[in-house]
Amino acid sequence: MNNIGTQTIETSRLFLRRFRYSDAQDVLNLWASKPEIQYLYSEPVYTTLDEVIGLINKFIRAYDNEHYYRWAIVDKDDKKCIGQIAYYLVDSKNHFAEIEYCLASEYQCRGYMTEAVKSILDFGFNKIGLHRVQISTKEINSASRRVIEKCGFQYEGMLRDFFFYDGKYVGRRYYSMLSNEYKTKTEV
Repeated sequence: MNNIGTQTIETSRLFLRRFRYSDAQDVLNLWASKPEIQYLYSEPVYTTLDEVIGLINKFIRAYDNEHYYRWAIVDKDDKKCIGQIAYYLVDSKNHFAEIEYCLASEYQCRGYMTEAVKSILDFGFNKIGLHRVQISTKEINSASRRVIEKCGFQYEGMLRDFFFYDGKYVGRRYYSMLSNEYKTKTEV
């Protein structure tokens, strides 16, 4: 594996780049303060700008680690930080990583997250040299499931009653893609 750290990625509509302190207001206003986004993403809700600055500070400090991959998702048109995407679990020994992401509600169902996932898959398989990428979602998150399926991940199974969400238990669905499957999809 070639751990090279978080590098800027440009797609047709997005910049994926390292977080900056100047992103704090967008992060707070667009997604980190929204329970409906944060709960599906299994993250706490941030209610103050100071809390968000603390979170971004954690991200920025981690960029010194070449095994750390977390991108701010920035819309090219309005220049807002509309979400984030990361390889939050990186296993260099086994050439494996897991993706996590979240996106502001007003940008959902418009292909932005599919575009971001496809771009970090390319980065992961072609630049880092990953062999396996996995991703999971709560079984109730149909929008996330559509992104995962559009990107070509294979369903592996569900961990039943994994999360206690909104007064009931919810399963966690797992998907994966191997490097040879990615190469076959991109050669077509």
